Amino acid sequence: MTELPEKLPTHIAIIMDGNGRWAQARGLPREAGHRAGAETARTIVTACRSINIRYLTLYTFSSENWNRPQTEIHALFSLLLEFLRCEVPHMEEQGISMRILGEIDTLPLPQRTALRHAVRRTQEGKAMTLNLALNYGGRGELVRAMRQIIEEGMRSEEITEQTLADHLYTTGQPDPDLLIRTSGELRISNYLLYQCAYSELYFTPVPWPDFDETQLYLALQAYAARSRRFGKTQEQIDAH
Repeated sequence: MTELPEKLPTHIAIIMDGNGRWAQARGLPREAGHRAGAETARTIVTACRSINIRYLTLYTFSSENWNRPQTEIHALFSLLLEFLRCEVPHMEEQGISMRILGEIDTLPLPQRTALRHAVRRTQEGKAMTLNLALNYGGRGELVRAMRQIIEEGMRSEEITEQTLADHLYTTGQPDPDLLIRTSGELRISNYLLYQCAYSELYFTPVPWPDFDETQLYLALQAYAARSRRFGKTQEQIDAH
């Protein structure tokens, strides 16, 4: 096992990419890749809980994913139900609270019901927060936040960066320190656009089904080796 660094992020966000390509490379249907990816999600949630990562956000289903074939969408939603049925009791035991980022009102009824049930059952968890970004898009989140601000009658001079942050799905949570994307793509794909303004980005060619605990530790080592300056010079940071 790769050594765990001392400096760890408080919040990790992950774009779980490469399930379909992983399956196709093995002559399997894309649905098999998504099932393998769900197993990886279980592994990474457990690993993050064991090393005391306080917040983990997984890009589960984007608002653009509705353009995929209906058979694949159906398989994804079936896996979601299976994941919730199996994992919610474990989340309760481990003190993990689940939150949903995205517009779930347009999801199929069984998934909406299961998600709301999971959020209620795990709401007392204090050890870690697991965010599932479902039917989520970063631009849509910003539009939603601005509409809420306008509906509240807030004057333009009252709107600050904090005002906007308070109307995002992640209100009350720290921004991601580390954004991981698997499978070699070098973009953030409309994911947490506001929240990831200062996140460290880590891209790996490893497809999501092969992203195990060792790969997580490699990402954490890369994160620990970086200097996060937030616009300051190194001299200003060293002075503190």
